[in-house]
Amino acid sequence: MRISRLLLRSGLTLAAAAALPTWLAGPTAAVSGISVSTTGTTVSVVTSACTQSNGSWGNASLLNSGQTSFAEGRQAALAGTSVSQSAAWTGVSPGTYTVVVVCSNGGTAGSQSVIVSAAAAPTTSSTTRSAAPARGVMGGLGGAARDYGPLTLGIGAALVGSGVIATGWYLRKRSKPYRL
Repeated sequence: MRISRLLLRSGLTLAAAAALPTWLAGPTAAVSGISVSTTGTTVSVVTSACTQSNGSWGNASLLNSGQTSFAEGRQAALAGTSVSQSAAWTGVSPGTYTVVVVCSNGGTAGSQSVIVSAAAAPTTSSTTRSAAPARGVMGGLGGAARDYGPLTLGIGAALVGSGVIATGWYLRKRSKPYRL
């Protein structure tokens, strides 16, 4: 009897532990039929939910935080094939936006929020080739900026050695018990 109670308790604990991540996640949202991405100041949307009707796949709209309806946003026509349709907006200023896709049959393919970050400053790169350094990187003993002579290295070694000796002497002196 005692063993069966123990097994029952451990089974309930295991079941509760398995259900905890699902419970913490809360209610699940419906899966959107669109995929939104940003690259710099360009926002793009891809979907496969729309079908072509009268030569059109549908439209997508980019809504800023102050806009509430599809017609208020920046609209772009979907282009693509029966497998994938897409639209893009360039020159989008930083902020939070909602992308809504409406197919040509009037049905909504989905909506998704996206955050556009400030664009990073463009970087320049040199196109000229320079010769490889003759001696490579001067790391290790002697430093990386220039070649030091044996006198400088000897003085540095003497300073390091005297520091080690002084540290040993100090620690030995502190380890002796005080005598009264």
